[in-house]
Amino acid sequence: MTADQIAKLAIQTDATSASEIVKLRCTGAWTVQGIAQLEQQLKDIAWPAGADLEIDCSAISALDTSGAWLLHRTVRALEQQGRKVRITGLRAESGSLMELISARAVVSAPLAQPKDGLLASIGKQAWQGLENLSGLLAFIGESAIALLRLITHPRHIRWRTILHNIQSAGVQALPIVGLLSFLMGVVIAYQGADQLQRFGANIYIADLVGLAMLRELSPLLTAIIVAGRSGSAYAAQIGTMKVTEEIDALRTIGISPQELLVLPKMIALVIALPLLTVFADVTGIIGGMIMARSKLDVSFDVFIVRLGDAVSLSSFLTGIIKAPVFAAIIALVGCFQGFQVGGSADSVGRQTTLSVVQAIFLVILADALFSVVFNWLNI
Repeated sequence: MTADQIAKLAIQTDATSASEIVKLRCTGAWTVQGIAQLEQQLKDIAWPAGADLEIDCSAISALDTSGAWLLHRTVRALEQQGRKVRITGLRAESGSLMELISARAVVSAPLAQPKDGLLASIGKQAWQGLENLSGLLAFIGESAIALLRLITHPRHIRWRTILHNIQSAGVQALPIVGLLSFLMGVVIAYQGADQLQRFGANIYIADLVGLAMLRELSPLLTAIIVAGRSGSAYAAQIGTMKVTEEIDALRTIGISPQELLVLPKMIALVIALPLLTVFADVTGIIGGMIMARSKLDVSFDVFIVRLGDAVSLSSFLTGIIKAPVFAAIIALVGCFQGFQVGGSADSVGRQTTLSVVQAIFLVILADALFSVVFNWLNI
């Protein structure tokens, strides 16, 4: 770089004017190569107090975006101090670049506002919750319309995607669901054994384990596991696709994201979760049988016979009926939170965590509503 290409700053005072005017003469190439040196020079300038400023850019040999941004930022900082700043000598192309920078510049953030009071914070959170609920209901409506459209046009059903989701959300979840439900059966039998043994009611351990697992714990435990495992995966997958603008690309080529991403996941989970619940019923009862054998000397044959008398078909179906509802909640909440992701990886993690929390909360709420309805119906 030659001597005349080096960016320089020179200050002189015009004493002939009625008011003092400070002239800043800019020379050389204001490009990214020398931007650090220019910025340091601007920081070292001691501006005269109360003086207007004229920036002479006629000797600037080259001006790129970095130099234009530095010049714009300097002008803004001086104007915020109450000075009048005028730029002169810019070439036509440099003037156009400065106009573009000025139009695109982000306005500086205002001063920090005082924190809201308790009532204001509660109101904001309540309003945000209502907005999220409204968005979720709208998303459910869009998915329902897409499902009706899919039912009327069965050839649009993506069977391969559904089968893939059944494998990932159902088959691959068998080990963790089976292990946890088995341990849950062991725990229930162990906790109930001491109490039943005091009254000589050892045989009723089958009633305790069977009804607890089939009616409540198996569908609820399975739904919570799937919400943490598959619901979070749905939110992360769709969220990542939104960050990489794949969702926008799908809409551009005329493919509905609901039909491609939401409905296959929901249909697969509605199929897989009842089957996982049945598997959890079996493994939970096996765990209870083993504990009853070791703790209460109740043999497997006696346990199974008593289980058949204690657990009716309606008790079994009570747990199975809950599973599709839980599956729809998990799939819709996970996909909805995925579509709420912003433009950063941090947003993906935040919405993924939120999807798990909301899905588990809504599953437990739905289970409580089922209990109220079943009690009202005497089931």
